[in-house]
Amino acid sequence: MKKQENKINTKVLPGFVELLPADQILFDSMKSIIEKTYQSFGFISLDTPLIERSEVLLSKSGGETEKQIYRFSKGDNDLSLRFDLTVPLARYVSDHFNDLNFPFRRYHVGKVFRGERPQKGRYREFYQCDIDIVGKDKLSLVNDAEILAVIYQVFKNLELPPFIIKINNRKLINGLIESLGLLDKSVEIMRVIDKIEKVSKKDFKIMLSDLSLSAKSISTILKFLSIKGDTSYILSELDALKIQNETFSAGLEELKTVLKYVKSFNLPQEYYGVDLSIARGLDYYTGTVYETSLLNYDSIGSICSGGRYDDLVGSYISQKLLGVGISIGLTRLFAQLQALKIIKTSKATPSKVIILPFAEEMFGKAIEINRLLRGADIASEVYFEDDKFKNKISYVNKLGSEFSIIIGQDELKDNFITLKNMQNGNQEKVDINDLIKKIT
Repeated sequence: MKKQENKINTKVLPGFVELLPADQILFDSMKSIIEKTYQSFGFISLDTPLIERSEVLLSKSGGETEKQIYRFSKGDNDLSLRFDLTVPLARYVSDHFNDLNFPFRRYHVGKVFRGERPQKGRYREFYQCDIDIVGKDKLSLVNDAEILAVIYQVFKNLELPPFIIKINNRKLINGLIESLGLLDKSVEIMRVIDKIEKVSKKDFKIMLSDLSLSAKSISTILKFLSIKGDTSYILSELDALKIQNETFSAGLEELKTVLKYVKSFNLPQEYYGVDLSIARGLDYYTGTVYETSLLNYDSIGSICSGGRYDDLVGSYISQKLLGVGISIGLTRLFAQLQALKIIKTSKATPSKVIILPFAEEMFGKAIEINRLLRGADIASEVYFEDDKFKNKISYVNKLGSEFSIIIGQDELKDNFITLKNMQNGNQEKVDINDLIKKIT
């Protein structure tokens, strides 16, 4: 009887992502552009461990987060995989408080893990690309304006379709809620407001009614959220509401200040605007809030979000640290841009040049040329396999390399190679001394 083979299931777990080479190159290119843009604004790279003590990760959140984290024990240690990059930042700043210079500007591009039900656009393992500016005791509102400039530059550098950065201030809606005597329901109301773009007006009213709000309160909230237009018009309408509330007034002044400094960063007006419905349902945010979306691609939703917070490390040390930051969910964004064919793969290799020696006696020459190219910072490789020439050319075409270098008996005898442009098919003999100039 034939022995039954037990095959191992190698399929990737649901909610986890593996990319083919061409997709990985495109993904890495986007990641690199984001990192370089962050660096150009003076943000410092930070990388924290994937695994943290569970008590650290749960110190600033619970409920749904506790259900979603990947938690396990190793010896006497209760450990979890990080579910975002903000809590590790808080832990890091607490640990190194006396060694850091404030304001502390960091960026972090890394994987996070959430054990939620995987579905379209939602993953269990995914990359986030965060920046935060953390201040000790104080943090100028100019930083909030600069965050808009960073968002703008990131998406311009990624060469994405037209986008809009929406900005608001949480103190406006908090102050409005206070003025209505609904402070005890502020978190629930804020979470409903955060869904206004996803539900009908009728359903939105029902959701507020379910919180036992009066018809007058619902009407006042809807009137506030219906204020739309350019920034100057919205600010004048907010002034005209004459809401006598200290929190509301503070939020309005902060919003005016941020918008004033945004002009100093020379952002084109068509790329940003005030949207009073942007609430960022988490009670974590206390001031400026941001949402960025692609125009004409509503199905994608927010591609970048964040805001200002007043207490980063209160769970760990008795210091007043406040900050402002944003996060880009790169894995989700990449998948959605690909699905809509907004971005496309072009090659499956980092090699600009692939060298094709005809036979083994040409390997030495091929390796010499390969060293020459790499010395000029040109990515290249040699195809060493004993194969038909048409298969070698097919290999180059499939990888999408820009050039191939052919080395045969004639090339081996003389100081030249045959250079083929794989895009247009043109082929020419090139002196090795002129090779770098020809390729670059």
